[in-house]
Amino acid sequence: MSFADRAAGYLERVEQALDARLPAEGTRPATLHAAMRYSVLGGGKRVRPLLCYAAGETLGVAADRLDDAACAVECVHAFSLVHDDLPAMDDDALRRGKPSTHKAFGVATAILAGDALHTRAFEILAGDGVHAAAERLGMIAILASATGSLGMTGGQAVDLESEGRQLAVDDLEALDRDKTGRLIRAAVLMPCCAVPGLPGATRDALDRFAANMGLAFQIKDDVLDVEGDQALTGKTQGADAVRGKATYPSLMGLDHARQRADALYADALAALEPFGGAAEPLRWLARYIVHRDR
Repeated sequence: MSFADRAAGYLERVEQALDARLPAEGTRPATLHAAMRYSVLGGGKRVRPLLCYAAGETLGVAADRLDDAACAVECVHAFSLVHDDLPAMDDDALRRGKPSTHKAFGVATAILAGDALHTRAFEILAGDGVHAAAERLGMIAILASATGSLGMTGGQAVDLESEGRQLAVDDLEALDRDKTGRLIRAAVLMPCCAVPGLPGATRDALDRFAANMGLAFQIKDDVLDVEGDQALTGKTQGADAVRGKATYPSLMGLDHARQRADALYADALAALEPFGGAAEPLRWLARYIVHRDR
């Protein structure tokens, strides 16, 4: 079986694991918990949990030892989306084809739901009964570093500050390596903590893979944004560019943006060469990220 054959099983697995790790419906305060579950369950590509399981396969770590890590990284991702959609941020009314959390539950509840999902992620990792304390602490440190002011949150801050400004491509790449890329790197690196004595070169190779794919993921999103607008309205900018945000197609042109994503993909695959066939799951996901149509 290829990873493509196993991906559906992993998607079902993480959906069930998330359902079990979020407060049950009706648990007080019921509205807050309903908003948390609404924000996480029943949608999304689950790329980060899939990367976590795929890295685990590459390293020989069983899936049941990575359920908590996969759920934690997805809770952080969901928190970021809830806050990104708020009127003070990107002001998006829809997420995954349904009303954004603040549209469904109100702005105040959406803020609190995002806050609670963020802390729930670390609660999941801290309470993990599968890994030794040192392994859990390593995962917590990786996810916290990826999420904080020097990672995803810092990237979001720079993104907001940059609206309406002309950025150089290097500045945009630095922004997106934090805003998007750091959480993708965390998804790939957390399984390393489950392998005591893992050689530094092995971890570095996985980090190089993830760093390249994190940026390729964002470039592909920007390309799809433009292609979607072209198909629907005939416009050539994309929604983010219309809002005054720098995007790769607006700075480089659509063809060069695609070429940059392809170059990052090639470098990511090169980083996996030492793993041989064991890295087939990560290669499959890399191919999916750069070739997806949504």
